[in-house]
Amino acid sequence: MAINLQKGQRINLKKENGAELSQACVGINWGAIEKKGFFGTKKEAVDLDGSCILYDSNKNVTEVIYFGNLKSKNGSVRHSGDDLTGDVEGDDGLDNEVITVNFSQLEPNIEYVAMVLNSYRGQDFGTIPFASIRIYEGTPTQVKEVFAKYDIANDVSFKGHVAMVMGVFYKRNGEWKFNAIGDPTADRKLEQTIQTVKTNYL
Repeated sequence: MAINLQKGQRINLKKENGAELSQACVGINWGAIEKKGFFGTKKEAVDLDGSCILYDSNKNVTEVIYFGNLKSKNGSVRHSGDDLTGDVEGDDGLDNEVITVNFSQLEPNIEYVAMVLNSYRGQDFGTIPFASIRIYEGTPTQVKEVFAKYDIANDVSFKGHVAMVMGVFYKRNGEWKFNAIGDPTADRKLEQTIQTVKTNYL
């Protein structure tokens, strides 16, 4: 699983010993924006929102796990909770929000698990310090293997955008695979991003 995926790459979620990856996490890290003024520098809180959308084989939404709904009905997907500020005192090296997916517990009708990111206050991704995403094997407190990472803060393609599709886990012949998308979108709200995923990425 020690693979650093580039945008558009696809992998199956098998570990080196051939076993299926049973659980994956999406961790999002970011900082507060520094604003310079007449009286020095002040910090502007940043509220990024990671969300997970579950779709069935007909590409219909069955559940959305986000800051207002922190776990799926059966507990197979869990959100660590809404971070409203980012790291105000600088990068502490920890993820501000983590979404955990347990593939073995997903309902049988789930075919796609999409991960998206939205800037709640409409703050431009290009202005947010050390904003990054990593998708990894492990738990919210233990990272085993990172297999996709997006450096939003230093990637010019995200400048001017407030929404993105991080990636989609999808089931083929009973096995889970991952499509590392990493595309910014023109959406302003989560509801629009959910539709963008259905139209363009499933």
